[in-house]
Amino acid sequence: MEFDFGKTAAIVITGNEILSGKVPEQNAQYLARELRALGVNLERVTIIPDQTKPIAEEIAFCKDRFDFIFTSGGIGPTHDDVTVAGVALGLSRKLIENPALSKMLRDSYPDRVNPALMKMAYVPEGTEFIFGAGLKSPVLLIENIYIFPGVPEFLVKKFSAIKERFQEAPFYLKKIFLRQDEEKIAEPLNKTLEQFPRLLLGSYPILHQKEYKVVVTIESKEIGLLEQATKTLLSFLLEESVYKVE
Repeated sequence: MEFDFGKTAAIVITGNEILSGKVPEQNAQYLARELRALGVNLERVTIIPDQTKPIAEEIAFCKDRFDFIFTSGGIGPTHDDVTVAGVALGLSRKLIENPALSKMLRDSYPDRVNPALMKMAYVPEGTEFIFGAGLKSPVLLIENIYIFPGVPEFLVKKFSAIKERFQEAPFYLKKIFLRQDEEKIAEPLNKTLEQFPRLLLGSYPILHQKEYKVVVTIESKEIGLLEQATKTLLSFLLEESVYKVE
């Protein structure tokens, strides 16, 4: 049985440099943390090569399945910056020159105007511009798709400026640190989920720690349910196996 944990999101990372291991991926990790803190349930992360067709296929797959889609990378002036074109294709929209973006680029880079720079003035038809505090250039929004740069510092600045628009009811979290191995706690976890199926329950082995071996996380958007489930799980566990609860 599936339960509604609120608004959902997908992240689409584009970049051959990520897939080849030349550059470490940081943006999905950052967005995952931020979205969780905002109460948004991230359900999908994909890394796509710098090719229009795979990007379009991923956008077409995601657009009706998730409330928010965030893309990262592939929005610059070079040949491999094809995210915007891929989004347009995935939404069956024309790629058109936006006069406001053209002016912004010409005003910002008067000595660098050339076809490569002006490529960034082309966006899918119907694109909205989302500005936030401190932003000189907008986040592009097409339907439910937010287009972000791939440079982590730029993505953080842009997302931070507009993140309040994604605020949902928060997730509440409890952590239980256990001295037992995972196979010893599988049954208590299963029994807890049987009684509280609307939980997000996870267990994670921890290496190189003397005090505990596993961290169990319990999450819910209902604080009362979270407290009840935590008490129930603790009742199923050996008291001496519990190192601490946070």
